[in-house]
Amino acid sequence: MNYWLVKTEPNTFSIDDMEKNRIEAWDGVRNYQARNFMRDQMRIGDMVLFYHSNSKPSGVVGVCKVTSEAKPDHTAFDPESMYFDPKSSPENPRWILVELKFVKRLPRLVSLAEMREVPELATMNLLRKGNRLSIMPINKEEFSIILSLANN
Repeated sequence: MNYWLVKTEPNTFSIDDMEKNRIEAWDGVRNYQARNFMRDQMRIGDMVLFYHSNSKPSGVVGVCKVTSEAKPDHTAFDPESMYFDPKSSPENPRWILVELKFVKRLPRLVSLAEMREVPELATMNLLRKGNRLSIMPINKEEFSIILSLANN
């Protein structure tokens, strides 16, 4: 099993939306490295930390689970979509998505500032300067530490 952190801006799509929808296609990812993580490494059953970015404060607010293999992102083919890519087609898709299922809301937000204070998280991708990926791998220990922080 792999562990992931996905970022979203809560004014665009929040943990409230995720809880309401229960399952969501994680579409609109337009970064090649993040796409490659979904395509090459995400598997059904992988656990995901749901992170609110560009909020005050930013932080982890929930847990989801990957429920589908990678598949073409249909928004890339839709000229009306803000994620439209004229170089992508159903025959030769450039962008992909996975589906995420809501598991739970954390008892409290674990802020970015709080995570920076935990020595065991010092090497976490999220905390590295300049790392702005919307999807990133984390390890089981990082996942467990953040869940533990949320319950304290």
